[in-house]
Amino acid sequence: MTVLVFIYAVGAACCLGVGFVFQQNAAQQAPMSDFLSPRLLLDLIRMPRWVAGIALMVAGMVLGALALGWGEVSLVEPLLATNLLFAMALSRRQTGQPLGWTGWGGLWLLAGGVTAFIVAGRPHGGDTVASPLRHWLIIGLMLGCALLMTLAAKRVRMSAEAVLLAVAAGLLYGLQDALTRVSSERLSDGGWSALVTGWQPYGVLVLGITSLVLVQSAFETAPLRMSLPALTAAQPLAGIVCGVGFLGDRLRMTTGALAWEAAGIAAIVVGIVLIGRHPAMPAGTSEAGRVRDLQPR
Repeated sequence: MTVLVFIYAVGAACCLGVGFVFQQNAAQQAPMSDFLSPRLLLDLIRMPRWVAGIALMVAGMVLGALALGWGEVSLVEPLLATNLLFAMALSRRQTGQPLGWTGWGGLWLLAGGVTAFIVAGRPHGGDTVASPLRHWLIIGLMLGCALLMTLAAKRVRMSAEAVLLAVAAGLLYGLQDALTRVSSERLSDGGWSALVTGWQPYGVLVLGITSLVLVQSAFETAPLRMSLPALTAAQPLAGIVCGVGFLGDRLRMTTGALAWEAAGIAAIVVGIVLIGRHPAMPAGTSEAGRVRDLQPR
């Protein structure tokens, strides 16, 4: 079962990474008047490259849901963070840029961090935390932080704006992954009737659409190297918090294990930033975006 979880999670990361590159290639051509508006999705759906990217993202989400159905969120989320490796591979092919020490360093830090966290933490399932207060405190924290970052994004320059929107989307995606796990458990325990009568699957849908608008707006306003690292770093961190906070995931808590887990998470974040800022990542933004960045807010 662990091997299947690994295969599904890495397959999901591959689809997501390639899909994100396709989406950003198309989103940078969208009109800036659609910024943070559902109209952006209506404009993008006319672009075949964006539709291909969304199809890959949906495939990645399905594979991720299968992984989350059988594995702990704290195990699956670090594996999903490797989507940046696949995005990097495609971007490098498009640009012809060599990896260099930055690329190789980021690659080894990300891979080593994921390995260190999983080996040291040994994520395993436990009893789901029953306290509704704890559930809603963590959910409220994720939603509140995402909302604050979205509001703050309207008051800063485009480079910072893309980062804030990507972090907000990453928090929502991490929460979405946790609710996907809950939905899978409801389906397994009570069948379809239990699934459709719970609020969680509808929450997954709303979070997915909201996150999609945030991500496409981030892709629209700045190069991929500004947005994708923030998105990729925020999602696993939010997922781990939700997994340990209210899904009953357990990690080893010895002093040595905690030190390696912290080091692993730090290496993942640094590796993501190094890879995301590599020159191979798409750097172009639309002419409208460059004009908008010069205008006062």
